[in-house]
Amino acid sequence: MSVKKCACSPLQEHRAKFQPVLPNILKKGPAFVKPKLGKPTKSVADQATVKKIFPNTYGLPAVTFVKGNNAALCKKAVRVGVVLSGGQAPGGHNVIGGLLDGLKKANSKNKLFGFLGGPSGIVDNKLVEITPALMQAYRNTGGFDLIQSGRTKIETDEQLTAAKNNLIKNKLDALVVVGGDDSNTNACVIAEYLKQQHVDISVIGVPKTIDGDLKNEHIEASFGFDTATKIYAELVGNIERDMNSARKYWHFVRLMGRSASHITLEVGLKTHPNAVLVGEEVLAKKMTLKQVVKNLVDLIVKRAKAGKNYGIVLVPEGLIEFIPEMKELIGALNDALADHEAALAKLATPAQKKEFILAKLPKKLADLMRSLPDGIARQLMLDRDPHGNVQVSLIETEKLLVEMIKTELAALKKAGKYTGKFATITHFFGYEGRCGVPSTFDANYTYALGYNAAVLALNKCSGYLSSVRKLTRKAQDWEVGGVPLTMMMNIERRKGKEKPVIKKALVELKGEPFKYLAKNRTIWAEQDQFVFPGPIQFFGPAEVTDITTYTLMLEQGKKLK
Repeated sequence: MSVKKCACSPLQEHRAKFQPVLPNILKKGPAFVKPKLGKPTKSVADQATVKKIFPNTYGLPAVTFVKGNNAALCKKAVRVGVVLSGGQAPGGHNVIGGLLDGLKKANSKNKLFGFLGGPSGIVDNKLVEITPALMQAYRNTGGFDLIQSGRTKIETDEQLTAAKNNLIKNKLDALVVVGGDDSNTNACVIAEYLKQQHVDISVIGVPKTIDGDLKNEHIEASFGFDTATKIYAELVGNIERDMNSARKYWHFVRLMGRSASHITLEVGLKTHPNAVLVGEEVLAKKMTLKQVVKNLVDLIVKRAKAGKNYGIVLVPEGLIEFIPEMKELIGALNDALADHEAALAKLATPAQKKEFILAKLPKKLADLMRSLPDGIARQLMLDRDPHGNVQVSLIETEKLLVEMIKTELAALKKAGKYTGKFATITHFFGYEGRCGVPSTFDANYTYALGYNAAVLALNKCSGYLSSVRKLTRKAQDWEVGGVPLTMMMNIERRKGKEKPVIKKALVELKGEPFKYLAKNRTIWAEQDQFVFPGPIQFFGPAEVTDITTYTLMLEQGKKLK
């Protein structure tokens, strides 16, 4: 691969000069830190089953890096591979930059190789050496274009064997997997397999997902969440300003977040919209689709009586999976589609496939499916992603809500209970946030995650996820270490089978971020207290450029201004 040459904007030129701040503990390099081992760990649930599946990597102690002489591990040159897995997230290139710099700081002869196109690059043995010269053009940039990404899962015997053989063939000492919960579950599978095969190659994960659902006490945030939510908040703020000027449209904004509502909640905290739907709340209250719609109708009617025929509603991408009846329907569809894959492939039209599947569902769920608009029903039957998940980004939930609201408002108008106007505009913000230029927080965080992954690899910590903590402090005061991947595991049903996966972190309804929303939502619903965050600030005072997410600040006891 040749060194990247391109026409750069002034921002790109300035960001290329930005030097991320390392935590103090790492500044002298890997030779000056040692791992401090904690107590043995256990998985968050299903301990006996998870232990049986991962006998060689279960129960590892958490690791914290502390000052100490560790020069011996830097004497031997090592070769490390890195792969980007899953969807893009701002800061991926800085993970690779931090990983490269950490390795070179330990020993200038250390080498880093990037597998191309995601995990399939490991199976197909497609890789490139990442040199300092190659890396230079990608530092502090968005995207994954240095080595690209992919969603292949390495799970079959053939794939695992090929991966093992290629890792050995390239004489690699470690593999770093940058990905979300599914990708890092796969990293854990590979780590366990290599242990079973008595192959001395470490596997380390790095927590990546803009959805924000890969976190726990050791992983306070997944990278990219900060940048993406700032991008989405800017767009929502711009819509609010336009809406406040025109005062004639209801905007329904669907935001990325397949299995958790963290993005929607964070953007809501940043912009104060009239309504923020939180999937976890809908699930906890066991709300039906009609109840969700009724709540929105009540808000629209109330604002219309006040002369406000406009507003903005934030909708999490995965809302439909949180509605209990819809969640049950999707689960049944997942099983039916998996069980009858061959038969469905022989059917020519979507209508034929729908009728075939309806006959396989319980009557209650079949009736629910029939009640949905044809477009939504078809979207629910689309092919699942490689992890067996329904592709909720293709389900236009915001349009479903609008159509159902229009029906309810028409009935109220006919009964003389509503005299307002309901003109709508729908939006979906997803890809717009995945490859943005990383915020200063994400630029620092991802660089530290990568550098820390290098230290984990040098210390042969296999089956660990790179952990950088105390994130509301200044970057130099962050703490670093590793958390065992099995510690985050539970058993879930995927493609009709029980499988070990890293448990997703959902919005905690008793947590401070949601409580802040609950405290203010009535005021935001009825009064227009919109906030216009504007674009990400890369230059200026630290309180503007370095600020992290409101979610993280509230979770760690900080007060919002």
